[in-house]
Amino acid sequence: MRIISGRWRGRRLPVAAVPGLRPTPDRVRETLFNWLQPVLPGAVCLDLFAGSGALGLEAASRGALRVVMVERDRRLAQHLRQQTRELEAEDTVAVQSGDGLAYLARCDEAFDLVFLDPPYGLDLLPGCIARLSRPGCLRPGARIYLEHAGDAAPPALPEGWSVLRHTGAGAVAGLLVAVDGE
Repeated sequence: MRIISGRWRGRRLPVAAVPGLRPTPDRVRETLFNWLQPVLPGAVCLDLFAGSGALGLEAASRGALRVVMVERDRRLAQHLRQQTRELEAEDTVAVQSGDGLAYLARCDEAFDLVFLDPPYGLDLLPGCIARLSRPGCLRPGARIYLEHAGDAAPPALPEGWSVLRHTGAGAVAGLLVAVDGE
C-alpha cells in the first residue's frame, strides 16, 4: 500500500496477510482524497473498518487533525498500531480494537469525516448509517465515504444526507455523502 500524498507521500507500507483484506485501490483513493482536500485539513476522522489503514493513514498524511481507526481483527489492529509508530503518528492516529457497530453505539466523539468500508457481503452499511444518523456522532456539514461492492446497489440514505460524488474501479464502488445540518 502506498500513501499517495501529504506528509508521507510515496511511503510504501506493508499490508497484513489476512484473508479477505482488500485495501481501497490507489485510483479510488486518489479520486476520493482530491474531492476531500478542501475539508480535510484539521478534520476529525473515523475509519470505522480500518483494515489495511489505507483511508485513515492517507487522511492523516494529508492534514487531518485526528484519525480514529477501528478494527475488529486484533492482528490487523496490532499491525495498524505498528504502522502508526513507524510513521511517528501517535499524536494524530488512534487505533482501537473492536467491532465497528459497537463503537458507533457508544459514539462519544463527533466526526467531520467518516470512512465506511466494511467487509462486503455482511450488509453492515445500513446499521452504520442508522447509528451515524443519531445526534452527536457527526459534526455539522460532515462528509461520509461509503464503499461497497461494485455489483451491489448503493445503500439507502436517510433524509438530510445527499450524494456529492460517486466513484468506482473494478469491483469497488464508493459514494461521498454530505450530511446537512446536525
